[in-house]
Amino acid sequence: MFYKLFFRRILFFLNPESSHNFVFKLLKILFLIPGFRYLLRFSYCVTDDRLKRKLFGLRFKNPIGLAAGFDKNAEMFNELTEFGFGFIEIGTVTPLAQEGNPKPRLFRLKKDRALINRMGFNNDGIEVIVKRLKNKYNDIIIGGNIGKNKMTPNEEASRDYIKCFEKIAPYVDYLVLNISSPNTPGLVKLQNKSYLTQLLSEIQNLNLKKYNKPILIKISPDLTSEQLDEILELIYKFKISGVIATNTTSTREGLKTVNKIVTDYGPGGLSGAPLKLKSTQIISYINKKTSGLLPIIAVGGIMDEDDVIQMLDTGASLVQIYTAFVYQGPSIIKKMNQKILSS
Repeated sequence: MFYKLFFRRILFFLNPESSHNFVFKLLKILFLIPGFRYLLRFSYCVTDDRLKRKLFGLRFKNPIGLAAGFDKNAEMFNELTEFGFGFIEIGTVTPLAQEGNPKPRLFRLKKDRALINRMGFNNDGIEVIVKRLKNKYNDIIIGGNIGKNKMTPNEEASRDYIKCFEKIAPYVDYLVLNISSPNTPGLVKLQNKSYLTQLLSEIQNLNLKKYNKPILIKISPDLTSEQLDEILELIYKFKISGVIATNTTSTREGLKTVNKIVTDYGPGGLSGAPLKLKSTQIISYINKKTSGLLPIIAVGGIMDEDDVIQMLDTGASLVQIYTAFVYQGPSIIKKMNQKILSS
């Protein structure tokens, strides 16, 4: 309640990217105060054996995770753990540091409880991010979301993914191949069978020889059933551990925000409440096609505790949030876990 009535108003007075950076700086300062960490843990963490999940050989304290993009540079994963997440996914990380797309590139659609972003994989590069991961001091499960640099052509994309994989694999618990962001030119084409076959073959060969880590694919909500079938075929062929469904969407259907405002914001991936139907449909399709045997991490449109239950009932094993964290504040993780316990 305090977040919505007071703190969110301050944050929403700033532009979205500035408010995000402000929160990170503020948290770094607050965590220097003795006892602040334990205050957060007491306020937000729910500990109960019934929340625990075992998936692809990993034990999760609870099924609520933080999606990639929030702590893309692995600057805050230790601190964010104290808000009660069961796992945190950092990234998307590319081999070389890159600034991403020109600003402004992150926009709020308040009426829709949504965000539009065209960040463009802005990140500090794999070398810097690995150094930060080495400073992990708790037992939170960390996922490493990796991608390609903007200037790398799709024909050479597997080279970028392999570079990131080799560097980051020893320091994360699972890896995610981001092949579905709409904000890097041509990236979604990596979901096509020819590109994806090469990428999965090379990545899994390396993985089985040296690392044996769970590998997941993050897919678009804008795929057709035929495209999904091709991806599922390759997932089984190359023994991929699971799928993250879904990334942001390029579509703009059914929004409450005035069309001119949406048009003025321009291209980018839409996240938040309007994505729920698309992501639910994708999860349902995958669950039925695989007879519930393929692990699915649901992300997209999960804005409250009822959405979590719906995603789990639809076939997801775990869920991730991002936009809900922005709009609802940190108490939403506790509410979600409590809802799972009471359901």
